[in-house]
Parts: sequence; C-alpha cells; structure tokens
Amino acid sequence: MSASQQAASTPDLAVLVVDDNPRSVELLAAAIQQPGVEVLTATDPEAALDIVFERRPQVVVTDLVMPNMSGMELLQRVVEFDPAIDVILITAHYSTESAVEAIKKGASDYLNKPVAIAAFREKVSALLAEARRRQQALRIEDELASACDFHGILGRSPLMWDMFSRIQRVAPHYRTLLLTGETGAGKDLVAKAIHQLSPAARGEFVALNCSAVVETLFESELFGHVKGAFTGAVQDKPGLFEHAHGGTLLLDEIGDMPLATQAKLLRVLQNREVQRLGSLTARRVDVRVIAATHRDLRAAIARREFREDLYYRIAMVEIHVPALRERMEDLPLLTRYFIERFARQYGKTIRGITRRAQIALSRHTWPGNVRELENAIGHAAMMAMGDTIDVHDLPPPVALGRMRSEQSAAALAHSPAPGSLEEHEKAVLVDALERAGGNQSQAARMLRIGRDALRYKMKKHNLL
Repeated sequence: MSASQQAASTPDLAVLVVDDNPRSVELLAAAIQQPGVEVLTATDPEAALDIVFERRPQVVVTDLVMPNMSGMELLQRVVEFDPAIDVILITAHYSTESAVEAIKKGASDYLNKPVAIAAFREKVSALLAEARRRQQALRIEDELASACDFHGILGRSPLMWDMFSRIQRVAPHYRTLLLTGETGAGKDLVAKAIHQLSPAARGEFVALNCSAVVETLFESELFGHVKGAFTGAVQDKPGLFEHAHGGTLLLDEIGDMPLATQAKLLRVLQNREVQRLGSLTARRVDVRVIAATHRDLRAAIARREFREDLYYRIAMVEIHVPALRERMEDLPLLTRYFIERFARQYGKTIRGITRRAQIALSRHTWPGNVRELENAIGHAAMMAMGDTIDVHDLPPPVALGRMRSEQSAAALAHSPAPGSLEEHEKAVLVDALERAGGNQSQAARMLRIGRDALRYKMKKHNLL
C-alpha cells in the first residue's frame, strides 16, 4: 500500500484505487493525477477499508475480482460506511447482471477492462467536481447559518421569516403578549428575543413555569408576601413581578395557572400594581408580560378552565411559534448547529453527518420539535466513535426507521447505555475488541474508524 500527493498544497479531495495487480493500480493512479487531489492506492481490499475509514476519500475505484474480499463486498462495506463516497467497479468479467447488481448496491459506475483511459479520467473528474460542489455547499451553509441567526433563533423557512418580522414590529410596543406553539418548539427563545428587542432589554428577564408551581404558592411566587402572612413566612419576600420591574416576565404554560390566580393576575395587568400577600399596600410595577402556552386557550375557556377576560388581555398581540414539522427546510441548519455545539461540549471532532442519517432525520415526525432534535443530536454526538454521525448513532426512535440491515440493528443493540462520555467510549472499545477476538484491524472495521484512530483511543483508555 502506498499514497502519493498530487499537489504541493494540501489536497482537499482524495481518490482511492484498489486492485490486487500492482501494475493496474499504477496505471489507474497515473491516469487521474490532478492538482488538489490525493491519489491513495491499495493492493489488498482489507487495507483499502482501513484507508476508507481513516481518510474518507471522495471516490473509490476498485477491481471486482480480488482475493479475500471481492470488489462487490468492498462496495457494500464502503456504502454502508458512507453512502456519499462514489464507488467505481472495474472488471475483466463484465456481465449485465453483475452491472445491474453493482448499481443497485450503490456503485456510481461499472467499467469493463481494458479501461478506456480518457473516459475513465473524465468519469473520475466529474465525480470529483461534484464532490467539490458539495464542499462548497457546506461552506455556504456555514455562512448561511450566521445569516439565519435571529437573536439566538435559527431559521430560514418562510414561516420563520414571517415570525421574525412580527417580532421586530411588535417588540418595541407591546405591554402583554401571547406566544402559542407546541412543547419544544422554542417559545422560550422567542420570548428572550422579544425581550432583547424591546425597551425593557436593559431590565431583567424573569421566567416562571406555571405548570411547575404548587397551586397554594402561586400568589406568593408572583406577588410576594410579608412576614407572618402564612405559616413559614419568616420574612418579607418580593414576588416575580417586583423582581422583573423594568424588565420582562415570562409566564410559561399559563394555561396551567389556577383560576383564582388568573383573577389576581388580571388585576395586576390592568392596574400595573401588585399587593404582597398579607400586605395592605400596593406597589407600582413596570413589567412587560409574555404569556406562553401549548394549550388551546379558547377550548379551555369553553371548559371554564381559563378566564375569557384574561385571555383577551394577554392575547392583544399573539405570535405563533411553528412546529419543526412545519418548517422542515430548517432541519439541516438546526442539525449542523447542534452538531457543532455538542462537538465543542464533548471535546470531539465531528465534521458532519452521513446522508443515511440525514434521511432518517428528515423522515422522523419530530413530535418533540426542536427540543427532540437537540436531544437526538446530543445523543448521536456522544455515541459517535468516528468523526461523522451515522444512523446507528441516533436514538432508536429516530434510527430504527432507517436501519438498513440486521447488522445495523445488532450494532445498536450492542451499544451500552451511556454514562459519561469517557465511560461510554471505553465500553464501546472493549466490546468491539472482545467481539473481534483482540484483532485491532477487525475491531476498527466494526467501529468504522481507522486503525490509527482505534489505537489512539485504546491508548487514551489504557487498553494497549
């Protein structure tokens, strides 16, 4: 096995040529030399797999008939590892049936020996040009991500641009505002963006989750109490309205607020003053109030679970936060953002996500919205052994819809539940080495990482 660089500068693309005949390897490698492309060669398909896992070339050119592993099997292993890698099969034993089988299994082309060098060079150049376009698209996505960041909210779909426009128009003027949308859609981020764009931006942003407050403590939490107002009130305590004076108060899940507290909240919103529990003195407050809910408040009014007069007070301005399934155009943008965030958080090098995993994400219905996507990518970033997230790294509810084989399902079943990131990584290494009988090359192939990467991780966990 050997490798040669075709340009003085660091190449941004790579092609792997595999053939058990060294003369054929030399001929094909010479034919595709061009600036900016590294040509890697291998005369052993097992060694070729190691190169694929370690270097991730954009194009693999392989002979069909080889000892130990056929080109068809190598094709399957490469496509299973990363479907984005283009594979060209070359054979002196051409048949229509094998050509059709190769294309069905993911080959980009199937060529007959002796290879027409000009046509071969043109085919490889076309595949490399497409790989360059994909790289350029990724760079554009990086630039687009910063352009699509609206005060901490990512989106470029029409629904999100419409919401951003409404926020900008409303934020300078509202006193009370209602946010609606499903759980996990990002209502808290929208509330913070509204606060940042409002005249209250210099004040505090205070949030209360109404569904997490015991009913008997609601009044004390919101309006405060004086010493002796009730058993356990050993000192005066200002409520959240006073704490948010000059700023913004977010009442999340307001649909879960008790009716008695709703009546008192309505008086505060009307009079702009609060009265601490047990006090006879009212205190003026200057607070902008954002209410948020995933419930249908009109239906709650019909069931007499929510006050109609309070609804009209808080819903003078209403902004709907779209569910993720309503803005699937934003899925790649959000996925890329979460991958980068969790890679930094876990101290790992994760450069992207395979097409297979992207398809799994796009086919999921995301009932938990952006919060579910965040958790799924966080899980995948922790599980990933290599530098790319694949479908088997995703949580089962997302991954199982796109499992390509029983082997992939078995790999998922063998993955231990994560404790810390370091504990998980070590457990996966030990499991792979045990199943490979201590054979490091085999363990590396099972984990779909290069042997050098495996040895580095083994050394890190004192397994060498």
